[in-house]
Amino acid sequence: MKSFLKKNKSFAFFCFLVLLVVLVAVFAPFLVRGQSPTEGVLANALQKPDSVHWFGTDKLGRDIFARVIFGTRTSLTAAFSVVAIIFLLGTILGILAGYFGGIVDTVIMRFSDMMVSFPGMVLAIAIAGILGASIQNAVLAISLVSWTKYARLARSLVLKIRNRDFVAAAVVTGSKTPYILYTYMLPNVLPTLIITGATDIGSMMLELAGLSFLGFGAQAPIPEWGLMLNEGRAYMSAAPWLMIFPGLAIFIVVVVFNLFGDSLRDVLDPRDE
Repeated sequence: MKSFLKKNKSFAFFCFLVLLVVLVAVFAPFLVRGQSPTEGVLANALQKPDSVHWFGTDKLGRDIFARVIFGTRTSLTAAFSVVAIIFLLGTILGILAGYFGGIVDTVIMRFSDMMVSFPGMVLAIAIAGILGASIQNAVLAISLVSWTKYARLARSLVLKIRNRDFVAAAVVTGSKTPYILYTYMLPNVLPTLIITGATDIGSMMLELAGLSFLGFGAQAPIPEWGLMLNEGRAYMSAAPWLMIFPGLAIFIVVVVFNLFGDSLRDVLDPRDE
């Protein structure tokens, strides 16, 4: 382990930062010093950052530091959920399309083409608008428009090995299709898809924040960074801290996950071996 970490110092560093972000989300209640992210005190409305309220307060007197910290939990949970859904759905459909070909491939890929033909964010807004504004529906909306990349990637990787000798030998020896898919196809597509998934966490977080900012995602009083930016818009001049700190949180976490994905690519990419 020590030799691996020494060899991949950037990966170890960004793993530490990702772990730190996750720990902030997990231990949020212990980091906010008893401040509630949802209960406000109108007498404390729009207070500037001070020793009591480190990031100031909003129009309802809610502590911005507590809302940013708890927003880490909301944003991470939603982003991880989106990546998990599109990873599983796209991988399964892509492997099936690449291995079976024919009508299975045609149906899956034509449906994928149909989804890709629409601008992703516009389609996500339309779906979220139909389903109703909530963080759960925002996750579902973005998942429905984002799985196609994983399906196409998995399909292309399966097509490269479908006709290899070891796959033909497995078929000849009587191996069943589920066994071939699990033993030969899945391991060959996982490294690339894991890298893609790790890199997409930051972009999915941005899209979720964008939907919440536009009113199609998280709803008050849920502490979520995009929603906090929307709430602070009207006070940009009078109380700029309402937008500065949620914006910084989004920027820092997205950069951390993007760089983590790049470092993971350096570790897993077989072309570097």
